[in-house]
Parts: sequence; structure tokens; C-alpha cells
Amino acid sequence: MLVLLPPSEGKAAGGSGAPLDLAALSLPELTAAREAVLDELVELCAGDEEKAARVLGLSAGLRGEIAKNAALREAGTRPAGEIYTGVLYDALDLATLDTAARRRAERSLLVFSGLWGAVRIGDRIPSYRCSMGVKLPGTGALGAYWRAPMADVLPAAAGDGLVLDLRSAAYAAAWKPKGEVAERTATVRVLQSKMVDGVEKRSVVSHFNKATKGRLVRDLLVNGAAPGDPEELVGAVRELGYTVEAEAPVKAGRGWTLDVIVTEL
Repeated sequence: MLVLLPPSEGKAAGGSGAPLDLAALSLPELTAAREAVLDELVELCAGDEEKAARVLGLSAGLRGEIAKNAALREAGTRPAGEIYTGVLYDALDLATLDTAARRRAERSLLVFSGLWGAVRIGDRIPSYRCSMGVKLPGTGALGAYWRAPMADVLPAAAGDGLVLDLRSAAYAAAWKPKGEVAERTATVRVLQSKMVDGVEKRSVVSHFNKATKGRLVRDLLVNGAAPGDPEELVGAVRELGYTVEAEAPVKAGRGWTLDVIVTEL
């Protein structure tokens, strides 16, 4: 099983480990593409601060991120699973997984990134600020930039098993599974169900969406669930106590959609 995750907007401070070694990151076929984005981001942030703030969409309170980006090559690193924070990662709580669940996480979790393309949770990276929605002056829109490198690399990373896609729209733009990989891909949505004047209303709630996805991944890892395809995933998630509605594809080359229904925030 390959689990596709978004990163977090906010990140933990950099670590005290050795500086970044791009060649040591997972998916080494992405090294050249990572190098190009890193070079431009560092140059941008080491230059005109106002321009960097505009390109990165930073408010006045986040200007410190510019200096951090400028020093990315010299900054200390720590595992990506410690860098990414926020609601989803708080619920996933990687630090408290037992040894077996942690090994499953290291094998199966893949975090998408505007700067790195995608990394595994054990990859050592510095803290940074560069979302997939950024449009760098030279490289262009990062969502579009990563499509070709990802299309070359990720089908092999997916292997012949289930792909569980929990990415937000901006990060999903960087790689869309196709063909037989798409047919064994399940995209999960989280919907809150409320009764309004006797009628059920469903809506997407951002905070709870992220928290539920984090808990779902944690539960799969802790319980050693190993669904081989979307249909088996539906059964596994229901066994974990979630309310799930599944929509199977009606055409070849399409993926499944799973709606996880929640009633409380």
C-alpha cells in the first residue's frame, strides 16, 4: 500500500543533523528536478525580500520564512516525519507508533511537496516554506512542473498494490494516477453529516477532514491492515469502525472514491 499525503503549511524548526543531501532522499530519480527548484528558491530568497514574499504568498508575520529558505543548503535537517506538523500529522502522531507500525509508515507513506516533489517520512530535510501552489519566476507553477518527473517515477513506487490518496487538490495536481494504477487508487473524502430540519446535510469541514485522515492512516498502520485493492480497503476501514460509502469507477482507467462520514467535530 502506498499512501499519498499532503505536507503541512506550518513546519517544525530545522534539526541539528547534517545539512541536506539531495542524493540521499528517497526517489533519487527526482534529484535533478529537486536541485532545480531548490536552486531557484534559495536564489529568490537570498535576493529581493519583497519579491520573495510576493512569490511565496507570505504575510508580514511570515517574513522570517524567507531567510530560512535562503539558508536551506546549510540548515540542519531532521526526518520529514518530524518536520511536518499540523492537524493531519498531529492525529497521525508518528512519534508514538510502535516499532512495527513505524516500519509500515516508513514503507508506505509518501508526502508530496512543492520543493521536494515527494519524500518519505524518514528522509532528512530542513524546515522550509514552498507550497505546491507557488509559481516561481523561472520554474513556473510547481504543480505543473512536477507532473512529468512524477509520472516517470511514481508508477514504479506504487508497485502493484493499493494507492490510498489523501492529498488536497493542489498536491493532487502534481501526479494523477493513470491506467491500471488509477484502477487500484482510492481517493478519500471526509464529510460531516448533520440533520437540519429533519434533512441530512453533508459538507466538507477542513479541520476535521485533516484530523480524520490522520486518524485513519494511524489506525491502518497500528492494526497492520494490508488491503490489496480499493474494495479490500473499504472492508478494512469499516472493520476499524468508520462509516464509509464507496463509489467504484464506471470506466476503465478510473479510480475509486471513498467518503468517510462523520457526525461530530
